[in-house]
Amino acid sequence: MGDKAHAHPGAAGRAATADHPASVRNVVLVGHSGSGKTTLVEALALTAGAVNRAGRVEDGGTVSDYDDIEHRQQRSVQLSLVPVEWGGYKINLLDTPGYADFVGELRAGLRAADAALFVVSAADGVDGATRMVWEECAAVGMPRAIVVTHLEAARADFTEMTRTCAEAFGADDPDAVLPLYLPLHGAKGPDGHAPVTGLVGLLSQRVFDYASGERKESEPGEEQLPLIEEARNQLIEGIIAESEDESLMDRYLGGEDIDFKTLVDDLERAVARGIFHPVLAAAPAAEGARQGIGTVELLELITGGFPTPLEHPAPAVTTPDGKARPALGCDPEGPLVAEVVKTASDPYVGRVSLVRVFSGTLRPDETVHVSGHGLADRGHEDHDVDERVGALSSPFGKQQRVLAQCVAGDLACVAKLNRAETGDTLSAKDDPLLMEPWDMPDPLLPLAIQAHSKADEDKLSQGLSRLVAEDPTMRLEQNQDTHQVVLWCLGEAHADVALERLRSRYGVQVDVVTHKVSLRETFAGKSGGRGRHVKQSGGHGQYAICEIEVEPLPGGSGIEFVDKVVGGAVPRQFIPSVEKGVRAQAAKGVAAGYPLIDVRITLLDGKAHSVDSSDAAFQTAGALALREAAADARIHLLEPVAEVQVLVGDDHVGSVMSDLSGRRGRVVGTEQAPGGRTLVRAEVPEIEIGRYAVDLRSLSQGTARFSRSYARHEPMPPQLSERIREQAQDVS
Repeated sequence: MGDKAHAHPGAAGRAATADHPASVRNVVLVGHSGSGKTTLVEALALTAGAVNRAGRVEDGGTVSDYDDIEHRQQRSVQLSLVPVEWGGYKINLLDTPGYADFVGELRAGLRAADAALFVVSAADGVDGATRMVWEECAAVGMPRAIVVTHLEAARADFTEMTRTCAEAFGADDPDAVLPLYLPLHGAKGPDGHAPVTGLVGLLSQRVFDYASGERKESEPGEEQLPLIEEARNQLIEGIIAESEDESLMDRYLGGEDIDFKTLVDDLERAVARGIFHPVLAAAPAAEGARQGIGTVELLELITGGFPTPLEHPAPAVTTPDGKARPALGCDPEGPLVAEVVKTASDPYVGRVSLVRVFSGTLRPDETVHVSGHGLADRGHEDHDVDERVGALSSPFGKQQRVLAQCVAGDLACVAKLNRAETGDTLSAKDDPLLMEPWDMPDPLLPLAIQAHSKADEDKLSQGLSRLVAEDPTMRLEQNQDTHQVVLWCLGEAHADVALERLRSRYGVQVDVVTHKVSLRETFAGKSGGRGRHVKQSGGHGQYAICEIEVEPLPGGSGIEFVDKVVGGAVPRQFIPSVEKGVRAQAAKGVAAGYPLIDVRITLLDGKAHSVDSSDAAFQTAGALALREAAADARIHLLEPVAEVQVLVGDDHVGSVMSDLSGRRGRVVGTEQAPGGRTLVRAEVPEIEIGRYAVDLRSLSQGTARFSRSYARHEPMPPQLSERIREQAQDVS
């Protein structure tokens, strides 16, 4: 693994293929924005012979970050698949965005992968968000390795960075996070920094020199052996400690020289089981070089140490109606079960679905069953439909290379699945199945939009439906109270990409408007009103008089209508008309145009005319009576209050609680959570947390998470209430 003989690389210009799960490796690259994931993917593709020396594919584009939006924003915003061949294996490299707004793409990559490479920058260290993803992977036992990049940066120190990784990722077992190689440095430049020119393998004690542009192997010099002895001994002890051979440590401590093959075999088993996490180094290739420093070692780790899909349990499956089914095996001859992990729209071929096949074999032009459940709250309808699979292909930059099939454990792009959305399950049409969904982060940043023009309005609905079909971390809301179209996003960058895709992909220009919360009105005290609707203009007139009393009720009571008319002052047939009128007026509001709630309206008296009274007349009189009662009463504006739960590191608890208080929030409790975190529970007016998704990230350095749910409506502060009333009057 990295110390083995140089494997024969794949060839450029053809699709990487696999005919059995044992020959596939699915690896997701994880790390903060700017850590060098995309650069590393391109370096691995170069070493594997999949791209030319400039890191380009045949059409001149890059293998990752090829989307126009990514070019404009200068960062990854979506999951990219880069398949390469190395030593007879197909390696699916899944490059994920590092920015927190695109964590949905990261989770899709984790779902599709069997192992993870955590890419950390020697210049920036390990951020809190990367630690949290590590913990998530640890919770499910996903095998992980660490790659240190940016060793060319000033003050970069591989030894210190390895120590930092052990502290960040190996809290429970620091000896499980150890380097396999140490970087070798060339002569110092004018700035005093010595560039990395190669690596020395700690197990083999061999030097791998990349200074010429290609990896060359040699014996270490006498002056280098003492430098690696301590790290080598620590690595061997770490491997033996994680091995399944209990006598191995005794033999080693007794002075026995453990043979190289035994150590490598134990290392590979420990990595594949997710209990040992090697640290490797990567540095940019020299100008014109065919191999980036550390890329051969990484490819050998992936093929030798990371598990095959056969070793990765598939997610649970049920029938579409929820009946349990036996666990799936990764068998190309088994029942077909695949999952759409990403959906994209191509201007030339339409919708393209990136699919991970967990069982069976997917073939072009066959009819499959598409099941999509569980995301109705995000604008995705449940569906169970049969669809014909289009062409299968392997992506490479903007190219799509045709595949004859996709076996269990492999990934492929599927064309023309018009109904399938991200997270949907593909299965045999005569044996439909549904996979257990993966966790999706809740979008908590509202973006209220409206069509820029009439032409845009005609295309808006279709554009939005396609947008949310591609991205299940986005929620579409048609708010019935505020009459706004709201896209709920994960952050500002996520919102910017959504707007850009609406414009560039779907030709829809929208304007962003102020997001409104659903306010309500209620009476602060008892009041009465008289509604008189009397008109005579020849022929049938209009005659209705009613007297009502309005009194407040406890929160959540809604509107209660009571009839206390005596003596037939209001004929029985018109009492429902009065109720209809007051309810219609209540829905429109009585002070600032917001719905009236939590009141009892009692009809006390009235008058009618034998000829001129009518249903419409008493509806109007009821509405007038309610407006008059409101004119003589104090009306409270009610704002929605959310129950907010913030999971935050202990270091930031004080800042979070202070910030919540500044938002008129009330902290109702705290409790300790695992991993040095605290769960803070608070009640906060919704109008104060519109941008909380952005502000909390800044406040906690990206390490806190929060959830929100509606609690109730309660009265606004008088000064804020008065300002909103004035704004409503200005609009009217």
